[in-house]
Formats: sequence, structure tokens, C-alpha cells
Amino acid sequence: MARQTLSQLLENMGSGSAVALARLMTLVEREGREVGRILEAIAPQLGHAFTIGVTGPPGAGKSSLVDGLTTLMRAAHKTVGVVAIDPSSPFSGGALLGDRIRMGQHYLDKGVFIRSMATRGSHGGLARATLDVMKLLDAFRCDYVLVETVGVGQTELDVMRATDTVIVTLVPEAGDSVQVMKAGLMEIADIFVVNKADRDGAQRMMTDLSLMLELKYSNRPAGQTAAPQWKIPVLATQAINNVGLPELFEALESHHQFLADGGELERRRTTRRQEELLARVEYAVRRRLTDQLELDPALARLFEEVGAGRLDPHSASEQVLRSEFLKNGGEL
Repeated sequence: MARQTLSQLLENMGSGSAVALARLMTLVEREGREVGRILEAIAPQLGHAFTIGVTGPPGAGKSSLVDGLTTLMRAAHKTVGVVAIDPSSPFSGGALLGDRIRMGQHYLDKGVFIRSMATRGSHGGLARATLDVMKLLDAFRCDYVLVETVGVGQTELDVMRATDTVIVTLVPEAGDSVQVMKAGLMEIADIFVVNKADRDGAQRMMTDLSLMLELKYSNRPAGQTAAPQWKIPVLATQAINNVGLPELFEALESHHQFLADGGELERRRTTRRQEELLARVEYAVRRRLTDQLELDPALARLFEEVGAGRLDPHSASEQVLRSEFLKNGGEL
């Protein structure tokens, strides 16, 4: 794509063109040469959006929660971006159609922009380009960006590193798995939601969660009282019937204010930017090594030695790091 065409897309997005925004999202998802220029161009415009992750096991009603929250945000005259992560092929159409049906009332609303993304093999509940798409929505001046993870259980920890606030959504039937999830999803929540709370076992699950949180607070190291601590709420909702959603929206606003007042919001965003740098470098180096395997005989021999057990991976990695490989674009 010519530089002028890319510049025009960026200018049009800045003027409020959803078509230009969608085309830029497609470019960053393809991970082409334009990505660097796009991200560099929008960098000065970032930091406006309040980003919210909605995660939890499959069938917890995450899409219904996102749909209901979007309605409340629009009623407050706020603009909303929604990123829905699709575990299937981007060409299947199944989940994409599902998201459009669930978000049907918002799909033609100019104050809402919905993007479905395929994981394309990424782990952690998010697609690789999720952060870049979120940045584009931020630069598009969305007030809120909602990210719905793929729903694969405990592996969805990336959402904690991508958003300001994390909602962990559970259902009554998940009661027996609470203990199992303590070291995973249970540790990343800023807000717990027990959805489909009209079902049997909902109150018991809320009680279990509340007791677990009380135990967590009581186990704080002695003297750790200097900084105010956010008290994680446990809320009951019936998203499909719009029950409990105003309370959830209020909790989101309270958490946002809490983060901003104490400086935690900027600390989280600073950490997020630094972690993104490390992740991008790691991914770029890994891809470069993989691409060079068939082109560089020395690197191929190194991999063969490791594979045959004649050289341990640690020693081999030290050889790569000491070589000129990372400096000269791929030749050992």
C-alpha cells in the first residue's frame, strides 16, 4: 500500500470514518509492513479509552454481558468499541455471525464499533493483534473498549495484561470448579459476576466467592495497609434479562475512579506498555529464527544438534545470543 493511501486512511479515521478504521484493523491483523507506521501515527492519540476485559468459561454469558453494558454506556452518551475474540477460523463465519446476532441492536449504531477477531492459534484468550486493534479504537476516540475473550478457561490471563479492569464471569454450575480456578482466572478479577443468577446454586457460589475474597484480604502481610485496596465486588446478574447490569456498570465506574485517584491506572498502563515491548521483541526474534531455519545452514545445524540431543538448548541459546544473528538480520 502506498504511503499516501495509508496516510489518507489515518486521516479519514481521525475524521470519524468507521470504514477507514475497519481497513486499518485489517492491516494490523495481517501484520504487514504498514503496522509500524500505523501504530507510530496513532501513538500521540492514545490513553482516552477505558478498557474492560470480560472473561470466564464458555457458556457464562459473556456476550450478553457485553451487549447489556454497551446499551448502558450508549444510554450515558458514551461511544463503545467491542473486540470479540473468535476461537474458530476467520473464514468460518460462525462466531462472527453469532456476535452480530447477539449485538444486533448495536450493529447499525454509529456510536458502537464491533470487531470479531480469530485467535489464529494464539493462547491466552486473545488474538495476537488484539492490542493493536484496541489502540485503533482508542485513537478513534471510543470512551469504552470492551474485550470479550474466547472463553477457554484458565488460560485467558492475557486479558489482565491488556485492559484496565477485568470482569470474571461465572455461572452457578461452575461452583465445583472454583477451587481449581483459584490460581488462574480467580486471581485476575477486579469484579466477579455470577451470571444466570436465577439458576440453582447462584447464591451459594456468591457466598463461596465472598468467603474466598475475605480469606485473601485476611492473608495480607502484616503492616501492608499503606495503600488503599480495592474491595472486589461479587455481583449477581441475569444479563439476558438486563438484571443486575446497572450495578455492574456502577462497579466498573467505581473501579475506574479508584484506579485513577490512586495513580494505579497509570501504573498499570506503564507496566502494560513495557510488557508489550518485551512481547513484541520476543515474537519478532522467534519469527526471525523460524524464518531463517531453511535459509541459514549454521542455524539449521544448531537446531539439528539440539534435536539430536548432542547440544543442550541452554548452550545453543547462548550461542545465538552471542552471535551476530540478532544484529545483522538473520545470519549467524
